[in-house]
Amino acid sequence: MTTPQTFCCGYAAIVGPPNAGKSTLLNRLLDQKLSIVTPKSQTTRKKITGIYHNEECQVIFLDTPGIMDPAHLLHEAMLHTTRETLREADVVVALIPAVRNDELFDREFAAHLFEEWLQKEKKPVVIVLNKCDMLSKQEQKEALRAISETWKPEKALAVSALHGTRVDRLVEALKPYLPMDVPLYPEEMLSTAPERFFVSEIIREKIFLQYGKEIPYSTEVVIDEFREQHEEDPSQKDLIRCSIVVERETQKHIIIGRKGSALKKMGRAAREDMEEFLGRPVFLELFVKVRPNWRKKKGLLKSYGY
Repeated sequence: MTTPQTFCCGYAAIVGPPNAGKSTLLNRLLDQKLSIVTPKSQTTRKKITGIYHNEECQVIFLDTPGIMDPAHLLHEAMLHTTRETLREADVVVALIPAVRNDELFDREFAAHLFEEWLQKEKKPVVIVLNKCDMLSKQEQKEALRAISETWKPEKALAVSALHGTRVDRLVEALKPYLPMDVPLYPEEMLSTAPERFFVSEIIREKIFLQYGKEIPYSTEVVIDEFREQHEEDPSQKDLIRCSIVVERETQKHIIIGRKGSALKKMGRAAREDMEEFLGRPVFLELFVKVRPNWRKKKGLLKSYGY
């Protein structure tokens, strides 16, 4: 039985540039696909909570949108989410991607992160050099030494979230900076977000994977109806109705495809993932709506949860 004297529990915010591997790291830590992952940048738009448990600690990981130069109000809302999440955290996990050049890591982003973001918060920082498989062991040591000497984080370690290399060491590195406390959530709980949030994220992931160019970035997913019919009749499928919001009529036609073929393909892939995630059958209906320039309109952004 755990007690406040032997157990630690707290919040760890995962921050970094777009496409640094933040969501891949969260999924690897939890051994569960909680955050959507695509090869495209800026996939994560909202804070995603993932709860890690072992016998000695509970870490509430907070996956955040990537830090970038904002191009419109949606980006500004995403950055606001990241700033607010940093304020919630007991410790910060700063993901710095390794790169194959003279610098060995994204030095420009690391400087921006420490000097513009983390200096104000005064939180303990554990730097994670991600994608370390791109570097030799000697290069990893050089990169970690440069990071430690320049920005003096509490700890710095090299991992590959994609391959799982040394990811288990991250939890041990975070434990000293978590308050000594009892667990905040039951052991079986993986996230505080509701099922409907993950359903919308699954659809967004399929849009990112299936469509190119600006389509994924111009798209939002809204859950119009989520009826858990299995609770009333186990033979019934859950009913999920969603609106896919785009900015232009041309984008709507691309999403739907010829005779609805593209929408059907995307919906089928989304439904299969939903059923695996929820553990029950789903009837999914998708509609496509045009909301011109929704990314630049405060009222629409607020209605979509930004």
